[in-house]
Amino acid sequence: MNWPLKKKTNGDGTSNGHIIEMLGITKVYNTGKIKVEALKGIELVVDKGEFVAVVGPSGSGKSTLLNLIGCLDTPTGGSYMIGGEAVAGLDRDALADVRNRRVGFVFQNFNLLPQLTALENVELPMLFGGVGRRERRRRAVEHLERVRLGDRVEHRPTELSGGQMQRVAIARALAMEPDIVLADEPTGNLDTGSGSDVMSLLSELWGQGRTLVVVTHDQTLAKRAGRIVEIRDGLVVTDRRAVA
Repeated sequence: MNWPLKKKTNGDGTSNGHIIEMLGITKVYNTGKIKVEALKGIELVVDKGEFVAVVGPSGSGKSTLLNLIGCLDTPTGGSYMIGGEAVAGLDRDALADVRNRRVGFVFQNFNLLPQLTALENVELPMLFGGVGRRERRRRAVEHLERVRLGDRVEHRPTELSGGQMQRVAIARALAMEPDIVLADEPTGNLDTGSGSDVMSLLSELWGQGRTLVVVTHDQTLAKRAGRIVEIRDGLVVTDRRAVA
């Protein structure tokens, strides 16, 4: 069962604390003569400061949902508000602006640029966001220290372990101080020890008041979340508090 959507708006632009409000979200892909319904009427409300794990079998629509939340794609139908801002009908440039201001991404494959140092990778979102050079450097160092990589700022991805690369990716996701951090299988390419470190780091971010939405097959990670949303065949089938 989904949690009720209230309409009162707070001073921070969120509706009664809701940072994500999705109503009747559909997504249809046209592949030639075939139409694929990836999402079939998703109802999802996430409060500011929640940690939500999205689980479900492969092909259920999890990554599609994450792309819509992160404004990497647009829904075919339905209403979507992020931080009180309607985004479902925005054009590509406007979506990019919302994405840069409000969302940080962590990907399974890290998506770091190999020719850049850890520091330069973390600086990238701020470069696109118009942050000045000195402030970019200060904030990049601060975020790398926050993920315990203050001694690796000049290392390139090839000089880092998988767990360290994912921590650089988390630092990069925090660079623009986003409202929401989205992670798509953040432990999927990591060994058990590195995966545990990343899970602990995500839990720390939640404890600091961040809003996290994580797509995962890792049940241990899912249980660390405050709430688990299960998707099957493009629909939310369960929405429950996590039990550690």
